[in-house]
Amino acid sequence: MRESPIEHLPSLTDVDKSVYEWQMWIHDFGDLAQRKLKGASVLVSRVGGVGGAVAYELAASGVGKLVLAHGGNLKPSDLNRQLLMTHDWIGKPRIESIQRRLLELNPRLEIVAIDTNIHTANAAEIVRQADIVVDCAPMFDERFAMNQQAVLQGKPLVECSMYELEAQIFSVIPGSSPCLRCLFPDPPPNWKRQFPVLGAVSGMVGCLGATEAIKLITGIGKPLIGRLLKCDLRDMSFRTYSAKRAANCIDCGHLSPAD
Repeated sequence: MRESPIEHLPSLTDVDKSVYEWQMWIHDFGDLAQRKLKGASVLVSRVGGVGGAVAYELAASGVGKLVLAHGGNLKPSDLNRQLLMTHDWIGKPRIESIQRRLLELNPRLEIVAIDTNIHTANAAEIVRQADIVVDCAPMFDERFAMNQQAVLQGKPLVECSMYELEAQIFSVIPGSSPCLRCLFPDPPPNWKRQFPVLGAVSGMVGCLGATEAIKLITGIGKPLIGRLLKCDLRDMSFRTYSAKRAANCIDCGHLSPAD
């Protein structure tokens, strides 16, 4: 992620300093990291069980701008995991509830609300509006479209996914780390749109995804670059695996480490 010069970062208001005081006490965080968050823009797609937790935590952390892509109207079956939705919103556009709930938490937040899901035809335009991408989409056609554009535009990408009580997450720096297509050249053959979901697992991986995005924006900690974290909450096991770039990857294979 290309960093803005310090002098170009937004300053913190008294309200900012009051709201974010406790996280600014983190020893390698402070005023500078908070200013980086305020000056950053993050795309989250989609903003359901996983993405809703990502967006909520990023809004709470002080990220200045969120680009949110999520189409369709709220259904009763969404309510077990999509924490930015409310029962009275059933039958209405999800993106309106998402925007409303986030602004209730952080009225200083700039939101670009997009009432559609990402696909090949709109991915370039939507990815272009953010500094970093957090992919929470359930379907691989959406995920591949975002991965391709993140690679082409040189945007860091955080990949979050879950199934039942399992979750996985990794971060992509185009040209330096494996991308989604390196790890999954083709969609898993048995993957379906509807699958078993425990909402608490969605929330957990969403919080991890938000933490990864914050680390990439601020430069603190060690992101999951070239590493795949797999979690199984049935036995609370967390394992990290090394991942390699695929030389023949159709999305990033043409990039050199210097790109």
